[in-house]
Amino acid sequence: MAQFFKATTHKKKPLSSKLMLDVSQLDHLGAGIAHYQGKVVFVPNSLPGEKVTVQLTEQKKTFSRAKLLHVEQHSLQRVEPLCEHYQQCGGCDLQHLSTEAQREHKEHTLVDLFQRFLAKNGQELGEPKDLAGTLLAKSLFNKEWHYRRRARLATLYNPKTKHISLGFRAKNTSEVVEVQSCPVLAKDLSILIPLFAKLFNQLNAKKSLGHLELTQADNGIFAVIRITTHLSNKDKQKLIDFGQTQAINLLLLNNEGESESLTGVLQPFYALHDDKLHFSAGNFIQVNGQVNTLMVSQAIQWLAPKKEERVLDLFCGVGNFSLPLARTGAEVIGVEGVPAMVKQAQMNAQQNGVNNVSFYHADLSSDLSKEPWLGKVDKILLDPARAGAYETLKRLKKLKPSAIVYVSCNPASLARDAELILQQGYQLKKMGMIDMFPQTHHLESMVLFELKK
Repeated sequence: MAQFFKATTHKKKPLSSKLMLDVSQLDHLGAGIAHYQGKVVFVPNSLPGEKVTVQLTEQKKTFSRAKLLHVEQHSLQRVEPLCEHYQQCGGCDLQHLSTEAQREHKEHTLVDLFQRFLAKNGQELGEPKDLAGTLLAKSLFNKEWHYRRRARLATLYNPKTKHISLGFRAKNTSEVVEVQSCPVLAKDLSILIPLFAKLFNQLNAKKSLGHLELTQADNGIFAVIRITTHLSNKDKQKLIDFGQTQAINLLLLNNEGESESLTGVLQPFYALHDDKLHFSAGNFIQVNGQVNTLMVSQAIQWLAPKKEERVLDLFCGVGNFSLPLARTGAEVIGVEGVPAMVKQAQMNAQQNGVNNVSFYHADLSSDLSKEPWLGKVDKILLDPARAGAYETLKRLKKLKPSAIVYVSCNPASLARDAELILQQGYQLKKMGMIDMFPQTHHLESMVLFELKK
């Protein structure tokens, strides 16, 4: 799980004249690393082996940050970014690096973070060559462009020009970069961006429009428009006409979280193995459908559930892992912190005829000792948000399942949590990089732990 963009509100002012530096490697966020006056200097958009001209924008005691002004000597791995908005948009940050090199970097990031965070458990991890060789599984990936089936676009109203911009947040600011297309977004969604931008600027209540969420489901295209005030019937009719012309399901979402369907009455779903998983506006789903299918298959293979076993799926969402796990014949318990998603998961199980799975709502960071689902557990799967599952794992240490599969969108929190898992008597058996977000530094990963015998 990863954000499509991360807005930062502070602009950095240059602190130095021009400097020429040699870039030696990339950090885990995809920025180039150089050195100046005994400090590490982070240079976004630069690559290892490059000689670059930069200007320092921030200086701390142990590191500095710099703005790339010019590449004097190019890396052989540098490529021309496909997106015309790449230098302004804050969505992607690795389009200047070849796809193959991106995946190699992410594998290295995963291995490096584990080595540094888990140094005290070197006996379990073995030598670095073993970690990168025997323990590191083949990476999961699919197409590198037009892979996103869901994205949220921001709006920004200019009271002087009375123009509303539609696009993605700019790098390092809260400004919105107007985009005409997006090469990582599914083509059927990308072509809608300029059409929605034109439509929004025709509405009387344009300054009351919030974000636009586009989703390509297996049963059609869905668009959710966030509004801060009620729209006039005239504005609604324009939206209805647009939705019908474009054959999309169009919904309004107000500040209270209430939705109103303008066109289409379908609920979106995506197919996963033998099941159809329905979801609603605001529900989390993996944005890369092809890679999600590969990821779920690998998780089942690694966990290897048996019919007589009881499997706990934590942070289960709408049942992305739960239903396929239950198809193996094991008893599956799905636990999720969002009540609406628990209800949706229950409906998904019922609609797909899966009877050996049950779902519960719980705050997984709180006391779990009295939860009705907590009992004998043979195996656990976790797919937490970026913050990880440290508090959850501390509260589950008495369960001692024979195997744990941990799916993570943040290798830093994964490495921290893995240290706790190892301390509870487990050993690391497999780890793998999942390229859920090509053209960005974000990486999904999966790790298998087994209880020592």
